[in-house]
Formats: sequence, structure tokens, C-alpha cells
Amino acid sequence: MISQQAKDGFEFFVTNALKAAVVSSPDDRVDVTALEDSSEIKEERMVLLTVSSYLFRAITMMSFTLDAATRHHLAAIHRAPAESMGEADYLDVIGEVGNIFCGALNRDLSHHFPYLGMSTPNVLERECIDYLDELDASYIRHFRVVVNDGVTFHASLCVCDFADIDFQVDTSAVEESHGELELF
Repeated sequence: MISQQAKDGFEFFVTNALKAAVVSSPDDRVDVTALEDSSEIKEERMVLLTVSSYLFRAITMMSFTLDAATRHHLAAIHRAPAESMGEADYLDVIGEVGNIFCGALNRDLSHHFPYLGMSTPNVLERECIDYLDELDASYIRHFRVVVNDGVTFHASLCVCDFADIDFQVDTSAVEESHGELELF
């Protein structure tokens, strides 16, 4: 069972991690909104990563479609002209955005749980999100992520627990991170 304060903590960590992961400059505005369900998520693909411990597995997903606005934003993150990037380059950038997102979540959770491991990014088709209920997770939450009022991603968190999970987060102390390289 995952306590309500642990669910609130997961949501707080995910929101902050998303805000750090999708920026191309410190001036970017990022709005993250929790959603009731996944019905709004229509993007074509998603990048999936996991954070695992002895007590839980947190599956993170970022959904995306490589439309013109998303390509431009990903190129800005990569610091390259959009015209010079091919699809493989965009997939590499979205994988790195997923790594930053999941790495920030991993770092925040490590203050409460020792022995965390993180997977590498996997790009999957969007339809995979429809099967999250098959995982018998104790907590699933979806988010809309809007960057500069022009680029929209969606993200999801699915937590499968192997024991009771309870932790408390001080939400008044927010560390600002902009995706620095982290050595593990």
C-alpha cells in the first residue's frame, strides 16, 4: 500500500523533475498539470524508464509526437538547428529528456530510499499506456506538460509496490535543477 503522503511526494517529485527535464533555456516556462486519466494522451510514442528499489518500481513515461513544434523544441534542447536533425537524432534527444526526468526523480527518491536503480530509455508506441492497469499498480498518475504555451508533452507515473510505502516530502524546499549531468 502506498500512503497518501507518499503519493503526494511522488507527484511533487515528478512535477519538479518534468520542469527540469523539458527546458531548452532557463527562461522557458513549464506548466505541469495532473490529469484524472490518460484519455487526453494522444501522442504517437513514449519514452519509458524505471526507477526500482526493493520496495517499489516506479515506471515513468513521457509521450511525444514529432510534430514541427516538438522538433523545434527538441532541437533547441540539443542546441542544433532543427533542419540538421534526423529522426534518430530526435529520438536520442527525447531519450535524454527522459533520462533527465527519471534521473531527477531517482535523485529525489534516493533521499528516502537506499539502493535505487534506473533503467535506460526505451521508445515505445503510445498504445502501451493503455495496458498500465495490467501491472496491478498501487498508484498511476498522468500529467500534461506545456512548455512556453506552445509545446505539449504528456507524462505518466506508475508505481508498483512490493511493501508498504510511506515517506514525507518538505514541499517548501524546492531545489532548482536544469538537467546537469549526474554521475552514478
